[in-house]
Amino acid sequence: MLYPNPQNQVPQISEKAWVSETAIIVGNVTIGDNVYIAHNAIIRADEPGSSVSIGDNCNVQDNVIIHSLSNSDVVINSNTSLAHGCIVHGPCILGEGCFVGFGSVVFDCILGSDSIVLHNATVRKVTIPPGKVIPDGMSLTVQESVDSLEGLSPELEKFKQSVIKANVSLVNGYKNLAMEA
Repeated sequence: MLYPNPQNQVPQISEKAWVSETAIIVGNVTIGDNVYIAHNAIIRADEPGSSVSIGDNCNVQDNVIIHSLSNSDVVINSNTSLAHGCIVHGPCILGEGCFVGFGSVVFDCILGSDSIVLHNATVRKVTIPPGKVIPDGMSLTVQESVDSLEGLSPELEKFKQSVIKANVSLVNGYKNLAMEA
């Protein structure tokens, strides 16, 4: 369901995206091509001066919440995956090719391209360089702790790519079903 925000801004969604009928998208939100917005996802840019931008080939899986505070932005660059039940809260920038795992929270931070936040982790008030991995369950809230992060392994890169491929395939599959109906 699409709603205007109190400033009467309405979501702008590419015709090449697929949005579940149970997703809720409010306000100053822009969604690119081949984006998959799954069931019960909530994307809100309803506070004054807030915005959410989701680049091409991203996926926002079931029960993900994306919200931007007043006078802040959430920028999710292309080829990024937001896994089931994670929260992305602005201000926040996710570089191209990021992955945020099940139940994780990212808030007031910058994730460099190809960064991975594994499941049930919290990332807040830090800048993550490109290609770093935040382990399962880690609470990362101090910039000095970022230096200890490991780099992206070939296995995690392969996993990340498989998630993008699977979800772009879902976009095409659901759009084809709609055309047949």
